[in-house]
Amino acid sequence: MKVRVDPERCQGHTLCAMRAPKAFRLSEIDGHSSPVSEEVPDDQQDEVVEAVRSCPERAISVF
Repeated sequence: MKVRVDPERCQGHTLCAMRAPKAFRLSEIDGHSSPVSEEVPDDQQDEVVEAVRSCPERAISVF
C-alpha cells in the first residue's frame, strides 16, 4: 500500500497523525501533513486507512 497527502487540500487538522502517528509527520509551521514514507509498512496499514477516513478535507489517498 502507498499513501499520499494532497498539499493543496490538507488544512492541518492533524487528525491523520493522531490516527497513524508513525505514518505521518506534521509541519511545525502550519501543521500540514506529509507521509513519512510513500510505502506503508504492513503493521501500519490499518491505522493509515483510519487516517484516510478521519481526514475532513479528504486530502489523503491510498493505492
